[in-house]
Amino acid sequence: MKPDAGTARRHTSRFLPSKLDYAGLGTSWRTDLLAGITVGIVALPLALAFGVSSGVGAEAGLITAIVAGLVAAVMGGSPVQVSGPTGAMVVVLAPVVALHGPGSVAPLSLMAGLLVCVLGFSGLGRAVAFIPWPVVEGFTLGIAAIIFLQQVPPATGTSAAPGHNTLIAAVEAASAATVSTALLTLAVVAGVAVVMVLVQKLLRALPASLIAVLLATAAAELFRLEIPRIGPLPHALPAPAVPAFDLDLLGSLAMPAVAIACLAAIESLLSARVAAGMTGPDGRPSGPYSPDRELTGQGLASIAAGLFGGMPATGAIARTAVNVRSGAKTRLAAAVHAVVLLAIVYLASGMVSRIPLAALGGVLMVTAVRMVSRRTVAAILRSTRSDAAVFILTAIITVAFDLIVAIQIGLAAAALFALRTFASLSSVQREEIPGPRAEGDEHIAVLRLDGAMFFGAAERILQEISQVKDVQVAIIRLSQLRMLDATGAHALVEVVSALELRGITVLLKGVRPDHLQLVTNVGVIRSLRHHKHLFEHLGDAVEHARSHVRRNAAYRL
Repeated sequence: MKPDAGTARRHTSRFLPSKLDYAGLGTSWRTDLLAGITVGIVALPLALAFGVSSGVGAEAGLITAIVAGLVAAVMGGSPVQVSGPTGAMVVVLAPVVALHGPGSVAPLSLMAGLLVCVLGFSGLGRAVAFIPWPVVEGFTLGIAAIIFLQQVPPATGTSAAPGHNTLIAAVEAASAATVSTALLTLAVVAGVAVVMVLVQKLLRALPASLIAVLLATAAAELFRLEIPRIGPLPHALPAPAVPAFDLDLLGSLAMPAVAIACLAAIESLLSARVAAGMTGPDGRPSGPYSPDRELTGQGLASIAAGLFGGMPATGAIARTAVNVRSGAKTRLAAAVHAVVLLAIVYLASGMVSRIPLAALGGVLMVTAVRMVSRRTVAAILRSTRSDAAVFILTAIITVAFDLIVAIQIGLAAAALFALRTFASLSSVQREEIPGPRAEGDEHIAVLRLDGAMFFGAAERILQEISQVKDVQVAIIRLSQLRMLDATGAHALVEVVSALELRGITVLLKGVRPDHLQLVTNVGVIRSLRHHKHLFEHLGDAVEHARSHVRRNAAYRL
């Protein structure tokens, strides 16, 4: 049946802005305005740094923060989410840029954005809840390590070799550095780190990263340090344009686009979920969010950024956290953050162009260290060996290969360990026959299946049941079987067939209604000696089993 026009309109309206998005703006606009200005100041050095680290340049990072930040603020599903370029996205983008050049980023943004929109319209926004915690923390640790390593070239005054593994590129860049330049750039990095730490401890209300970058730039200008700078920036936003699409390039970008779309969806939803539970200065949580609308909003943000020559964007947890803690209540704050950055482009691009790359490297090194919570790492390592193994494996693969491969392998490992644990909870228990004993009861076995009978447990359960001896009738209780899949049902067929071949009559008791169609279709009922050997109540099954034993005894006489 096709949905009617009203249903389609209601479905579409869930993804569109409404007056409810700005409920309470009359009382919160002052704090929203202040929060937006604060986040804009905090976002400036991060946007520049992520643009440089990805290989597309500081300009692309700034454009992305402005355009994507504004579109996501209006169209996204979270009232407090702040979007823009992020460290995780840089990790995926850098090798793509090294292989295909900066010109590939704009079409890549459009492709990835469309895929994220499709995910949102498909209702897959809640799927992020199924990613295990050790996997999330493992690739967070791996991302932090990669971001830190990516800053080794600017920290030593060198450039990274394109296309190399991050660790190898960092080692090569450090070995190629000259002592005179490296001492200057490392001094800038150290100064930025010290200022950020001190400001964070002593003057928490001030933007530590911006203050550190301003002081480093002032020192570099004052002492006329010969170190690499950001370079010229545009004095205005470029006009939007559809990037050129080459069929060969599109084929090469297909898999990176899928990887970036998955990353954008995961990071944005994780950030929105965390933000929903955060409290502002008034102690109130920031409020609920719509996962599906968040995905469509982030997809549109990446598409818009690509049209302006930017890079793919995601929800940024660091900037979102600053937004919430600064008192943001509505989308106005995230929109103001984009306007602040736009004003910087028009009014201060010349000053920004003089920022040393080493200063941005210092900001990202401190950011990378802060991404990793020692308490969280310790908690995972102390949890279970399987969770610790998933965490370590995901982190190592993130650094050695890439983020998407790490997520895939981490999920596979987590699923494998979970299935092993789940299978261990499945068992076969032999029970006593309830009530007074009757002659011949020793030839009746009541077997109860517990937990789950699926492909991970079926073989072991089959072996346990097949070991039943000196029994004429086996009653298999299925009422406690919580999970049954096709493999488990097929194993039941094999159990029944094996027991019947040994001359043991099998009675099934308590097939759950939700399992009845499966056991019928797979052939469990057909494998019984008689279709009436299916019972709802244990008493009826026991009485039928005793009648079989009595008939067998009479036959022997």
